[in-house]
Amino acid sequence: MLTVPFEAHAETLKHLKPALRAGQILVDTTVPLAASVGGRATRILGVWQGSAAQEAAELATEGVSVVAAFHNTSAEVLRGDDDVDCDVIVCGDDKEACRTIRGLARKIPGVRALDGGKLENARIVEQITALLIGFNIRHKGHAGLRITGLSAEAYEL
Repeated sequence: MLTVPFEAHAETLKHLKPALRAGQILVDTTVPLAASVGGRATRILGVWQGSAAQEAAELATEGVSVVAAFHNTSAEVLRGDDDVDCDVIVCGDDKEACRTIRGLARKIPGVRALDGGKLENARIVEQITALLIGFNIRHKGHAGLRITGLSAEAYEL
């Protein structure tokens, strides 16, 4: 799991690279928030690769499967004692790695895990985080994301 502020993202990956091995899964939860460079937490920085997760895939050791997940789930809620009333969207290019991470996410009580498609979709999921932060600031809460209108099977894949 890579959970770092965006300003430390590339540097951390460069330091981790020697420890990463082909066949491993790297779950990147990083969001390129403007707050990391002195801006507002409700704004996203442009990332040359498209998303923080795509940057991770570019910087990781060849053969490491990068999966983007847990962007829209409040850390405060994950630390709590109550069930998490939130969906986790999992994006990645390695279907088996994504399936594994969705299975892990579902072990958290209350979490539903969804296949978010290719890693390129991480840019959308990362951007939603800035919106949720805005809600949390305005309403002093810990908003998450819940996708509606899908069959139960969508959460079992």
